[in-house]
Amino acid sequence: MIMNGTAESGLTLDKGPQALLDTVGQDPTGPLTVGIAGPGGHGKTALLAELARVYQRAGITVRTAAPEPGEPVDPDALLLVDDAHLLDDARIGVLLRLVATRRHRLVVAHRPWPRSAALSELVDSLRRDGQAVLLTPFTREQTAAYLAATPELSRNGDLVDFVHTQTSGVPRDVERLVRGLAGAETPTGTVVAPPRSAVGEFGPDLDVQPAAVRRLLLAVAAGGLLPVSMLGTLLGREPAVVDELVAATRAAGLLGADGRLAPIVRRAVTTLSPTTDRTAVWRRLTELQLARGGAVLPLVRSLLAVGALGDCPASTLAAAAGEALADEPAFAAELFAAATAAGRPASAEQALAAALAGNLDDALRLADRLLATAAPPDRSEAAVVAATALAHRGHVGRSVELYRWSGTASAAAFATVGGLAIGDLRAAAEPPAGEPTGDPPTLHTSAARLMANGVRESVSGPPTAALSALVQAAALLEPDGRAALLPDSPAALAALTAVHCGELEIAEQVLHRALGAGVGGPLMARRHRLLQAWILMVRGETHAAAERLATVTLDGRQLESRDLLFAAAIRMGIGRRNSDLGALKRGWGQALEAVVRHPVDLFTLLPLGELAIAGARLGDLARLEPYLREGRALLGRLGDPPLWSVPLHWSGLHATILTGEPALADEHVAALLAVADHSRYAAVVASAAESWVEVLRGVVDPARVEAAARGLHDTGLCWDGARLAGQAAIRTADRRAMTTLLECARALQGRPPGGHGGPTSATAESTARAAGPTQQGLSDREYEVAELVLAGLTYREIGDRLFISAKTVEHHVARMRSRLNCANRAELLALLRTVVADRASDTAGQPWPQRATR
Repeated sequence: MIMNGTAESGLTLDKGPQALLDTVGQDPTGPLTVGIAGPGGHGKTALLAELARVYQRAGITVRTAAPEPGEPVDPDALLLVDDAHLLDDARIGVLLRLVATRRHRLVVAHRPWPRSAALSELVDSLRRDGQAVLLTPFTREQTAAYLAATPELSRNGDLVDFVHTQTSGVPRDVERLVRGLAGAETPTGTVVAPPRSAVGEFGPDLDVQPAAVRRLLLAVAAGGLLPVSMLGTLLGREPAVVDELVAATRAAGLLGADGRLAPIVRRAVTTLSPTTDRTAVWRRLTELQLARGGAVLPLVRSLLAVGALGDCPASTLAAAAGEALADEPAFAAELFAAATAAGRPASAEQALAAALAGNLDDALRLADRLLATAAPPDRSEAAVVAATALAHRGHVGRSVELYRWSGTASAAAFATVGGLAIGDLRAAAEPPAGEPTGDPPTLHTSAARLMANGVRESVSGPPTAALSALVQAAALLEPDGRAALLPDSPAALAALTAVHCGELEIAEQVLHRALGAGVGGPLMARRHRLLQAWILMVRGETHAAAERLATVTLDGRQLESRDLLFAAAIRMGIGRRNSDLGALKRGWGQALEAVVRHPVDLFTLLPLGELAIAGARLGDLARLEPYLREGRALLGRLGDPPLWSVPLHWSGLHATILTGEPALADEHVAALLAVADHSRYAAVVASAAESWVEVLRGVVDPARVEAAARGLHDTGLCWDGARLAGQAAIRTADRRAMTTLLECARALQGRPPGGHGGPTSATAESTARAAGPTQQGLSDREYEVAELVLAGLTYREIGDRLFISAKTVEHHVARMRSRLNCANRAELLALLRTVVADRASDTAGQPWPQRATR
């Protein structure tokens, strides 16, 4: 070992031992009375050896055996006594008399236990008349210093934390582990476990321990901190005897002062103990823990960490799985599977764990088997699991049947939600959850009822009532909703409802709380994150939306059909808002597959509408038309509820704009105007739709357009609001109106007017000078250049693509920036996205025919 300031000795010492050596080194002939205390493995013997070396080098005789009674002791010699705790009272009495004379150089080392009355008197005398030195574990810095003295390990800085954590700083254990690492084939690589050679060195220490101590070590290795009463029952000893066993184990340096084992010691105890002893202790320990109603999950984690999970009885594994269910459903599913392998029959809880973890294949397989073979209570729970899994996969009709069959109050509420989702108006007329089973009004049951009420209100009542009920339902689940198995969460439905009525802040807040509380476990976490990404996309924050979308699949699991549909629509929506035609083309096939996989229901109309616009942009809307007809038919069966129909008409309007069908656009506008009084959101969207169509017909009322654009922005449709203002700006012949609308578009994109602090006369003048060319939009060549600039190509690459020089490309970009009055390149790119998006169809830049009638 290497120690601070004593490189020659090779020890690593704390301040107390180092001060002792320094004092002795300066005057080895002076008086010396020292007591050294420390558990086994803390360096007592090494320190005594270093003291002996110092005195011998000074020519002083060193004696290392405790004298017998009556035996003379040379006062000029140094007497070193190790393991004084093993001496009998007679020899300890001799040492006491030597201390009392104050004429002898005496150093006594001992462990803190066993400690007889005579030894306690000696220790007190050494402290009173001399110096007491306490040896403690290494600090991290001392461990680093020790490693630094080993050339083959000193270059691996990551080893310091590994060694210190594994050994808890016990010097003997540090030495063993470092020796084992130095002898390994790749000591500089990443180390995840101590080498076998290092673990094997603990064998002799364990072999000399009494059987009761070895059983105690096995118990602590499995269960961490255990009460003395439980240890007493396990070991068959009285509490006082257990205390003595714990003290002996600590004194041996095997058990830490905090009652825990260092990881390397735990590994040694586990691997070096006979299998029969280990199995017997751990089985008995789990039985005791279960009998006293204590948590067994920490115990099972410990067993898993050392690869001994097979020693657990099935009942213990199942109990631990139940404890892990809320916070770690995937781990719970593994433990349930291990319990089944150990002979416990499969249960509905096992299927529940698989479903909460998002493993719907296993959940459905287990639930289906239980439906056919289990007892009635398990069959009912299995039906709920199967119904939930089927709901996530789009089989809502079958899901409703299973929910109704299960007979619980919450399942009846979920059946109501599912029935309304597929357009079954009878579900709205039924109570959200009767009480045929007398289910208690738990948080889960109450939330389910509110959820059903909220969906019913969204179809037949005012949006405020629907949103209020759903937000309340979401709040009820927040305290204890991690293990709630849900076909859809009230937070997700509240967010959808809020998006449908322009309350994006409420949607964000309810999703944030649901994710923080873990409502619905990993199964629902994806749903919540996808809706967060949707809100960001709608606002035009496409980069943030893409980042949020990327978090949805970090765990590597495939998306279920509903989530896959939302993810595909978000990707296409981001591509459309970024005018990224390449991304739209690349994602279209996956989007179509997602539509095919998930049948149309009330809660997927939003992504269906977004995909309709993308399909129109790509000239492939016809392939979505059957699904759009199905969506319209579903709404018709529900009486065309405005809350759900308004966004679909809004999407339909933009799809018809891109396909160049004015008559169909007028139909969507008429439908929106017909329900404009349903809510503030419906009124804003209806006004914006009417203005948009008029703009395309060349009729631009700046005040009306700006009011409509700002209304869209205020309801969360920020990108749409900026786009409406931008489209009106490039179609008006009025220079002043164009300037006003461009400034409005920039402001709605989150930029200050004029790209600076406000509109200036210079800005207005430059815009006015450019008004002539802008009246007809960009030229065909400028549109081509703009599309390639937005695609990220360099000027040289664009020139190669268009067979023009890079300088000409630069000229086109400068002209567009001047024409559109953009203060910088970032502002130009933002505005070009709006301009190019409406060039997508052949009708862009061409006035629509006037309506035959108003």
